[in-house]
Amino acid sequence: MYPFGNILFPTDFTPHARAALKYAAAFAQRGGGRVVLFSVQSAKVPPNLLTLPERILQEQDNNWLLQIRTELGQLLGDSLFNGLEVEPVIVAGEPAPEIARAVRDYDIDLVTVVTHGRKGLARALWGSTAEEIIAEAPCPVLTIRPPQHDFVEHRDNTCELRLNRILLATNFRASSAAATQVATRLANQTGAELHAVHVIGDYLEQIAVLFPESGLNALSRLRIYVQERMAQLAGGAGARAVAHIAEGQPYEEIVRLATEKEADLIVIGTSVKASLFGGTPVLGAEIERVVRNAPCPVLCVPAARVVTPLPALITQPVS
Repeated sequence: MYPFGNILFPTDFTPHARAALKYAAAFAQRGGGRVVLFSVQSAKVPPNLLTLPERILQEQDNNWLLQIRTELGQLLGDSLFNGLEVEPVIVAGEPAPEIARAVRDYDIDLVTVVTHGRKGLARALWGSTAEEIIAEAPCPVLTIRPPQHDFVEHRDNTCELRLNRILLATNFRASSAAATQVATRLANQTGAELHAVHVIGDYLEQIAVLFPESGLNALSRLRIYVQERMAQLAGGAGARAVAHIAEGQPYEEIVRLATEKEADLIVIGTSVKASLFGGTPVLGAEIERVVRNAPCPVLCVPAARVVTPLPALITQPVS
């Protein structure tokens, strides 16, 4: 839960991947934690790579290992890491499961992921790979898709969070509870405005058209219910909280409102569904679309991160 202390910064050492570096540094500085610099390779890497004599790698014709060590050294020397504890870790395997394992092994509070780039984490953090990471990671994942509006200022060898407006997307389900907690604490501790939005899906309008009498009555009751819940949520979140209710396609309305309000960050709760073929769990389509189209970074908070119950005004249904 926020503040995030230990940050996992996955990288393939490309300039594009470094877009997440300032976010990792800023959150680690604010939370008084550390950054785990994490790289997933397709082949095994010696655990003592940083201390191996160069001649040994040259004799074994391991130029790729020399390249990784050079890139790792350059990244560790970045001024953004000044004053921070940084732990480099290189493993072999597939990005998503290795990142999920690292979250547990290194007590990680937040993963930063760039959602577009060349193939790799030594293969690529973009498209379905990033979505697999969000689905599998047991902690919040901050997705960055340059060029986007950002909220970190780098000045005098320090990185500071500059959050003015946070947009919380909620659906009142259990999957939104942890996101509500994180967004509220983040807004309160940074002084940001909190804008909470609930989108009534446009499929309800279609039901009302097909079944005019019963459908319209149900839609009217739902609108009243949502208004009450959003008023309670905003009232419990603080003086700088604003509630918004929209109707339409959820991801479109979330992206539209984030753009209109010039949000610095979208916070959204995530829940995963089992794969049709029993493989990697997958995100819902609406969350994927928000991540792919958002005008600012998106903080995806898994439902499993709820560690304390929310106040009754948020968790209990309105009579």
